Amino acid sequence: MDPYLQTARVTLRPFGADDADLLVELDSDPEVVRYLSGGAPTAPEVVRDQILPSVRAGYDRWGGRFGLFAADETASGEFLGWFCLRPERDGPLDHVELGYRLRRAAWGRGIATEVADALLTKAFTELDVRVVWGATMALNRGSQRVMEKVGMTVTQTLETPEDMLAVEGADLGGFQYEITRDQWKERGALPS
Repeated sequence: MDPYLQTARVTLRPFGADDADLLVELDSDPEVVRYLSGGAPTAPEVVRDQILPSVRAGYDRWGGRFGLFAADETASGEFLGWFCLRPERDGPLDHVELGYRLRRAAWGRGIATEVADALLTKAFTELDVRVVWGATMALNRGSQRVMEKVGMTVTQTLETPEDMLAVEGADLGGFQYEITRDQWKERGALPS
């Protein structure tokens, strides 16, 4: 399978049908899902029967241009987590979400910033994207720093969805970050 994107240290690839165990393990770490489920793991049958099939269907829906992709360390092949670059299910293709979830072993190494920056380049130079956005909880400073480092800025505050009210810091809400193609170009990231 051809990679979706490759950086100096990371290769993004479509998830295969046999990758469920990677997602189960990732979502079993309470620290990884701390700001998503309050640390509660995703049930393996939900990953196998719902999440992975939905992820794989996205590749067909968007012709392989967008989706949620496995992130492997290029040198070792070790699974690091995932990144997504995708529109809302029925949304416009020029307004896409940037997201990421990494194993703790990959935290603090600049991997999220490296890949997020490369995904912005791909979005704005190859995929005809106009706006890239991402959302995070107010307590999740690590995720906020990644978005800030790649030039995204807060465009609105968010209320916590009802299904996440039990999560630590839910009462503080969250933030939506965005960057437009024009803003990205002004940063000097686009070759003239």
